[in-house]
Amino acid sequence: MKGIVLAGGLGTRLVPLTRVVCKQLLPVYDKPMICYPLSILMQGGIREICIISTPRDLPIIRDFLGDGKSLGVTFTYIEQADPRGGIAQAFLLAEDFLAGDNVTLVLGDNVFYGDYFQSATGFVRAAREFSGGGLIFGYYVSNPEEFGVIEFDTNGNVLGIEEKPSQPKSNYAVPGLYIYGGDIVEVTRNLQPSGRGELEITDVNRTYLKRGDLHIEQLGRGIAWLDTGTPGSLQEASSFIEAIEIRQGLKIACLEEIAFDKNFVDRVGFEALIDTYPACDYREYLKKVLAQKV
Repeated sequence: MKGIVLAGGLGTRLVPLTRVVCKQLLPVYDKPMICYPLSILMQGGIREICIISTPRDLPIIRDFLGDGKSLGVTFTYIEQADPRGGIAQAFLLAEDFLAGDNVTLVLGDNVFYGDYFQSATGFVRAAREFSGGGLIFGYYVSNPEEFGVIEFDTNGNVLGIEEKPSQPKSNYAVPGLYIYGGDIVEVTRNLQPSGRGELEITDVNRTYLKRGDLHIEQLGRGIAWLDTGTPGSLQEASSFIEAIEIRQGLKIACLEEIAFDKNFVDRVGFEALIDTYPACDYREYLKKVLAQKV
């Protein structure tokens, strides 16, 4: 399984913030936004990760993350010249990187939190056991008309997916996390651009659904899925992360800690990561993680 973080887009809803830096590098409490989707892939055991962004922003992201070796992963960087190409365009851009392998794509401005993404019976299992087709996730929301919405039959099987319907057939939205088989590039190449001129991820999911190869896992009430596309939602996400980290004394989306916990790096490698930080709270947290590791 390989991973893609799509960190493109124009960030128009966050202007003027995004005139300074891309939204994926804006802070969500104590770390850049991109750390949160990256943490999901790493927690799923995915170590080959492609990051796609605009020509302006990609060098800044690369400067922040590097090649990934210190974290025991490999980062590949690909430019998306026109961010209006649609989410599904990421698969065409990453064709050489994917080389026919299964892939998990996560949007760079989505924040997920909950035990499901760390538990061996949750996302880790879903990524490990995935054998092909498409796997999407359903998340209950109060405003489904703003998202891609899943329609179910009485047995819980997927009947259809509608993009931002005026009359939603359920409250289950499709969050920005998708898993597809090795044929995803072929599926995407056969799509027709939508009226917006984009290759729509909803059309990808409909293709798999039509051939009976689309599966869904519903995310329970203990899961948080936060959008960060507006100043208000960005602030809400930061406040949410802050509240949990202060209450528990544990950091969310700490890439160094995840790499150590997943054995991507050994004790020596983790100590080297600690040494890259000056005297600060983040360094002290990593030192505490090291001291508690048996």
